[in-house]
Amino acid sequence: MEQKTGFLCDESYFWHQTGNGALNIRSGGMIQEDTHAENPETKRRVKNLLERSGFMNELQQLAPRPATKEEIGMIHHEKYIEAVKELSRKGGGDAGEHAIVGPGSYDIALLSAGGVLTAVDAIMNDEVHNAYALVRPPGHHAEPEEGMGFCLFNNVAIAATYAKRKYGFKRILVLDWDVHHGNGTESAFYSDPEVLFISIHQENIFPKGRGAVDDSGEGEGKGYNINIELPAGTGNEGYLYAFDKLVVPVVDQFKPDIIFVSAGQDASRFDPLGRMLVTAEGYYKMASKIRTLADTYCHGRLVACHEGGYSSAYVPFCTLRIIEALSGKRSGVDDPFDQGYHEGPMYQNQKDAVQKALNRQSDFWHL
Repeated sequence: MEQKTGFLCDESYFWHQTGNGALNIRSGGMIQEDTHAENPETKRRVKNLLERSGFMNELQQLAPRPATKEEIGMIHHEKYIEAVKELSRKGGGDAGEHAIVGPGSYDIALLSAGGVLTAVDAIMNDEVHNAYALVRPPGHHAEPEEGMGFCLFNNVAIAATYAKRKYGFKRILVLDWDVHHGNGTESAFYSDPEVLFISIHQENIFPKGRGAVDDSGEGEGKGYNINIELPAGTGNEGYLYAFDKLVVPVVDQFKPDIIFVSAGQDASRFDPLGRMLVTAEGYYKMASKIRTLADTYCHGRLVACHEGGYSSAYVPFCTLRIIEALSGKRSGVDDPFDQGYHEGPMYQNQKDAVQKALNRQSDFWHL
């Protein structure tokens, strides 16, 4: 029987409450109440589009299980885990910079992290070929001792550690294409040579002071942390150039056992919290490249985990294209926001940004 791409989601993910802020901050004072950027609709509409288009029938649906406290503790300090639990019990509060806990958020965050673990197990048990985990709250900003950037527990870092410990993997790739730097994931594996972390992000956006090209790991992990800082305005061409010049050559040398993608669709051309110009088709091409690498080196083992993306109208179409690439099938759904967009020549500053990262990483890889 042909293996399908797995799709994992749960209604509970949409019940995590971030409040009625404005963009990424709380309302109050002179800030009129609005819809918080990290609201359920940016994710719920992905599921809606999959169902409305009928493409959900091409996917194998997976049901998440909660992560245990011990599994969360593979990355996060016990004091922090208990603090999130207590805030959730009391009805909400702040777990860090832009990290809102709502009533019930602790249990939902356990289910979010556990969803990615479920996807790993489904792949390893040959239930699916690869998987997309539409989880919430997101995770890649969460540090061991605090939440950050809408993230409570670091879903991908927990899953990568789980894959190491349960399945004995020695070469794990985490590719993060969220428009913001995956600082929490970087922190988790900064000295670990068994996890290659590659973050492609807009330069100097969030968190401030993180994601610099020169931050390449420490100790035994030196060279296994790669930051590619792209200038505002980078579109499909710049991202694909970074893939072809740096990501693919390094992965060809690393030869991973399993691949995780922190899939943030906030580098899209309509995102309110980013300044990039990637289209849905651009995401399709990036996902196609990473799927080819997974099929080449790790028997297709690839888990894409939803992170950011705050254009509720456009995120569904970008995410659909990613899932199409993972499945090897097309949905027949056109990008209604295409507006005659055509890929053109890159600006020199985009090439220079990739070259800067390439120069740094040439100390560690054949480039």
